[in-house]
Amino acid sequence: MNESLGHIFLDSLLINNFVLSVFLGICPFIGVSGKLATAWRMGVSVIFVITVSSILAYGTNLLLVNFHAEYLRIITYIVIIASTVQMVEMFIKKTSPALFRALGIYLPLITTNCAVLGVALFQTAREYNFAQSVVFAIGSSAGFALALVIMAVIRERLELSDIPHTAKGTALVLMLAGILSLAFMGFAGMGQGG
Repeated sequence: MNESLGHIFLDSLLINNFVLSVFLGICPFIGVSGKLATAWRMGVSVIFVITVSSILAYGTNLLLVNFHAEYLRIITYIVIIASTVQMVEMFIKKTSPALFRALGIYLPLITTNCAVLGVALFQTAREYNFAQSVVFAIGSSAGFALALVIMAVIRERLELSDIPHTAKGTALVLMLAGILSLAFMGFAGMGQGG
C-alpha cells in the first residue's frame, strides 16, 4: 500500500482507534480503566506487546509466504503474542509486584486481547511494508492506551461526583464508553483526503 507513515499513524491512533471505533479490546478497556495509574501502566504494557508482536508477525509472515504456508498465520501469530505477553508478565512481576497485583487477570488476558491479534492481521491484510507495520502497531497501541487513560481520568473524576444510584457501576461505564466512541467517530472526517 502507498499510504504515508503520518496518515497510517493518525488513522490508527484516532480515526480507526481499535477500542473506540473498531471495538476491539473492550474487556481490558472496561476492566482496567478504573484508576489512572493502572490504566497508564496497562497501556504501556499493551504498547510494548503490540509493537513487538507486530514486528515479529511481519517477519513470520514473510517466512510463511516464502514457504507457501500462509495457512499457519493465525496460529503462529497467537504463539508470538502469548510469548510476548508471558515475557511482559514475568518482567512486571519481577520489577513491580504491586502493579502485577493491580493488573490482576487483565495482564495475562492481553494474550487473548483481540486488538493485539487484530493489529497483526490488519497489517498483513493491508500488505504494509516493515516501516508501515511498525508505525501502524505504534499508532494502534498508542490509541488503545489513549482510550484507557481517557476513560480512567473520567472514571476517577466521577468518583467525586454525586451520581444517581441507578447510573452507578457498569451502566455508567458503558454509557461513558458509548459517548467516547461517538467522540472518536468525529475524527472520521480527518481521513477523507482530497
